[in-house]
Amino acid sequence: MLSKKIEAALNVQIELEAASSNTYLAMASWAEVQGLTGVANFLYGHSDEERMHSTKLIKFVNERGGHGIVPSLKAPAAKYKSVTDVFEGVLKHEERVSQSINELVDLCLKEKDYATHNFLQWYVTEQIEEESLARTNVDKLKMMGGEKAALYFFDRDMAAIAAPTASAEKPAK
Repeated sequence: MLSKKIEAALNVQIELEAASSNTYLAMASWAEVQGLTGVANFLYGHSDEERMHSTKLIKFVNERGGHGIVPSLKAPAAKYKSVTDVFEGVLKHEERVSQSINELVDLCLKEKDYATHNFLQWYVTEQIEEESLARTNVDKLKMMGGEKAALYFFDRDMAAIAAPTASAEKPAK
């Protein structure tokens, strides 16, 4: 059974994961309107993944005798200055999520809730991957220096990264 303190902290994390999903969905929509379909599809997939993170937390809270709360969310930004701005936002957001996960892990240790601590290890590992991917994308965009031709190739690379996710979601014929 979850303590009320852990339950409340997990519900805060649920809101953060849901907000991540909405933020990445807004970024994807912006990118798609800009003609950056590879970036858009990458971000649409990322949005879906964050929603899954939120859902996984809700189910865990409920299974442990708590109540996972579906949050009301503030609308994310709809416009961005550039693709670099988008991915710098992704990196900043992922660093914030990592900090929040680390605080949750710390709380679990203080509260001696080893089951939740164990559950959160998946998120710790996931955040290492998320931050690394975001940092790599920011580094690539900075290296490009705003070159339009380079942006074409970056968009193509993002499409290739997004393709395995999209094909995995298509129903079998």
